Amino acid sequence: MKVIIEGMTCSGCSGRVEKAMKAVPGIQGVQVDLEGNCASFEGVEPALVKEAIEDIGYDVVRIEE
Repeated sequence: MKVIIEGMTCSGCSGRVEKAMKAVPGIQGVQVDLEGNCASFEGVEPALVKEAIEDIGYDVVRIEE
């Protein structure tokens, strides 16, 4: 799955997003792309990832399969 994120402006932002995503139980294959304003993941419900990202202050624009 791929999540489109709004608000990441630096490597610190992408690091926070990655850390939040990796804290979601059962998530696998987390990769954050700062330039593409997106991240990919496997293994969990998209709603859990959306919540984790929004909880740290970033906006999830959409989630794609």
